[in-house]
Amino acid sequence: MIILFPVIILTAIVLAVANRGNPFFLQKRPGLNSKIFTLIKFRTMNNKKDELGNFLPDDQRITRVGSMVRKLSLDELLQLINVLKGDMSIVGPRPLLVHYLPLYSAEQLRRHEVRPGITGWAQINGRNAISWQQKFILDVWYVDHLSFLLDMKIIWLTALKVLKREGINQSGSATVEYFKGNN
Repeated sequence: MIILFPVIILTAIVLAVANRGNPFFLQKRPGLNSKIFTLIKFRTMNNKKDELGNFLPDDQRITRVGSMVRKLSLDELLQLINVLKGDMSIVGPRPLLVHYLPLYSAEQLRRHEVRPGITGWAQINGRNAISWQQKFILDVWYVDHLSFLLDMKIIWLTALKVLKREGINQSGSATVEYFKGNN
């Protein structure tokens, strides 16, 4: 955190200016054993809504600065606070949305047998460019093969992926599509 502090401060300032306000994004997410915690990230999208009060599509809300922050994976840096608090780990399945919990199969729910991570096996094997089914298979594989050496491999490969900027978005989408269940 100390080494990254200047980057965190600079990112917060730039996003505060770009967002005309709060640079932080807080959201409830399920963690270890599906216990809910508050995820901390940098805000990369605005809160613009349509005439009915619904959020505009992600690709219309992501800011230019937010897009760059995502490409550099700087939006994930604040999750180190979640790691220090014990809500997350550096490596583990990515924490997803709370409303996905009832949509998981029993096998997919196994992803919550370990702490969620800033990066994980699914992240280095496709990130947002792979299907939900592939992500869940990779997450459960990680749960079954958890080890220090695997975590070190994932951290190393994550650094390479960030430098290459691979798998950031699904093809044709600014963000990943919502998980709608297993039907």
